Amino acid sequence: MMIGDVMGEPGLKVLEEKLPGLINDNAVDFTVANGENAADGFGLTEATLGRIIAAGVDVVTSGNHVWEKREFWQTLDADDRVLRPANYPGPAAGRGWIRVKKAGADWIVINVQGREFMTAIDCPFRCLDDIVRQAGGAIALVDFHAESSREKEALAYHADGRVSLLAGTHTHVQTADERVLPEGTAYVTDLGMTGIPDSVIGMDAGICLDRARKQVMYRMEPAKDLGDGKSEIQGVIAEIDEESGKAVSIRRLYP
Repeated sequence: MMIGDVMGEPGLKVLEEKLPGLINDNAVDFTVANGENAADGFGLTEATLGRIIAAGVDVVTSGNHVWEKREFWQTLDADDRVLRPANYPGPAAGRGWIRVKKAGADWIVINVQGREFMTAIDCPFRCLDDIVRQAGGAIALVDFHAESSREKEALAYHADGRVSLLAGTHTHVQTADERVLPEGTAYVTDLGMTGIPDSVIGMDAGICLDRARKQVMYRMEPAKDLGDGKSEIQGVIAEIDEESGKAVSIRRLYP
């Protein structure tokens, strides 16, 4: 299972409340979540990382906002359960991929970041190729943190048959194009987000409206949890054949 960007306190709370049940009800063996917006909407802290892991997540991925909290950089180095995009030019804190043994299987989680409409860092295509060569055969899950749907689909076809599941993050808007590609890679352009749906990409709608209408860069804040039970987890669950590493199916999590 892969979970979309966890948005601030509302995202953390719904993850803690609902993820254990999702894992149990769907017999999920391995869970990845993007946590780069968990700390008040921007970055991660050691405490928010701990809450995501305690909720049942095995590996936490991230993206461009992982650098927001400078004090977290030492955690990137110290805790191998959290990743930053592998294609940042080095040396940079942390790691971009990890191999984990769980439920009798080898799992490889890879985090890469796009370049279209974002800061142009190292090539995600070449970076992914290098990691796949290093990692060898296993069940490989890829978080591609990117803005462009074209770039996301292109990387998925580039990796088809060599990774088990490639899911996009970053836009916080879940797409309805989940499918298994011809060579056996499960794919969705964006997982969506975990938090308040009555919002602008998980952020307070009023602040976002003011930014758009006035062109003043007010600091965005996560939408507030009104206690009405409307927070939700978005993502996908994929079934993967353990021997071949090929995807059998993929379905969206959307309440």
